[in-house]
Amino acid sequence: MRKSIKLGLGAALALSVSSAAVMAENVKIAFIDPLSGGFAATGINGLHQFEFAAETLVNAKGGVLDGDMFEILPFDNKISPKESLIQLQVAIDQGARYIVQGNSSGVANALTEAIDKHNRRNPDTQVLFLNYSAVDPALTNEKCNFWHFRFDPHADMKMAALTDMIAENQDVKKVYVIGQDYSFGKAVASAAVSMLAEKRPDIEIVGNELHPIGKVKDFTPYARKVVSSGADAVITGNWGADMLGLGKSILENGFEGPIFTYYAAADGITAAFGESGVDSLYLVAEGDDNPPPKPETQEYIQAFKAKYPDGNMSQTRITNVIQMLAQAINEAGTATDVVQVANALEGMTFKDSLWSTDEMHMRPQDHQLVQDIHIFGHQPVEAPYDMDNSGYGLKVQFTVENASADIATTCEMKRP
Repeated sequence: MRKSIKLGLGAALALSVSSAAVMAENVKIAFIDPLSGGFAATGINGLHQFEFAAETLVNAKGGVLDGDMFEILPFDNKISPKESLIQLQVAIDQGARYIVQGNSSGVANALTEAIDKHNRRNPDTQVLFLNYSAVDPALTNEKCNFWHFRFDPHADMKMAALTDMIAENQDVKKVYVIGQDYSFGKAVASAAVSMLAEKRPDIEIVGNELHPIGKVKDFTPYARKVVSSGADAVITGNWGADMLGLGKSILENGFEGPIFTYYAAADGITAAFGESGVDSLYLVAEGDDNPPPKPETQEYIQAFKAKYPDGNMSQTRITNVIQMLAQAINEAGTATDVVQVANALEGMTFKDSLWSTDEMHMRPQDHQLVQDIHIFGHQPVEAPYDMDNSGYGLKVQFTVENASADIATTCEMKRP
């Protein structure tokens, strides 16, 4: 019988797990996201968070089953759906049975279709898609499938929280909606328009436009249109370099209202905004690390920052992916039969050990994780809970508990 020794986090991290893994099989998890190009900072930071979570929350505690260790395999997709499909096949050929991806819903749509097709044709090498950040609602609606699980609230769930906050602000009379021209950007715009019309029919949408993703070098023309529209608030789903470029240009051109966002933090964004982002930038997300809700959270963040001094604990859902996968594998009694692992994930109630005191639920009808959603404000924050080592970070301004648990889904799940 395997014996385990309970260690503190620091000691556990220092303990090599290589000897324990000699007699065990590694559970290979393929990370397919941008590791080069304009969105590399986002991808690399996400990779580090996955590696740290696997090492700390699973491997340092003895792994899963009889000592199987999680192994994160990085694959650079260059934010391209076509390249992602190439890397998916390479990952499968290398023995990966779990795929994690989050940057770009365009990529996620390509992956989920390819994985569904692969699994129907290749029952001996089936894989699960653990989507940690691609939030196009279609992925858990008309494009849902048994092999896909989403751990991030989708765009409509997040917009429901954002528009709840906007609806309470009577100073907002005019809103400008702007985003990237692909499936996620379109989903954000559609949800913003429809939800504001329902909650605050007096609000006027004074702009609704899309721009090419990752190709705009100077956002000044867009920013000038925002300012000249007389908007009291801006809503954008931009991320990465596009979020930084748009947000900075809007503020530099004199806009003084709130900018409601999905991804305006970390990866150089927080440092670049600095003082200018205070009382301007608001971001919708899950989890809460400022202040840390538990002593374990504080220890985890400090250990992560010690290993990755330039890193950011910016996507708390990544630890949920790793912990819930480990729980599902242990409950299923197998890491290789992904159908059994999926059955364990489906309907799972999960108690987050780090970021929340509430339970989460993986909704069985569409494989969408339901959890609390917060609106954060860009504010001065003490290290190590700041981002980009900048002295600025996120503080909760508004919370929706168990957000959108009853939101409708059009998913018609076909199970193997």
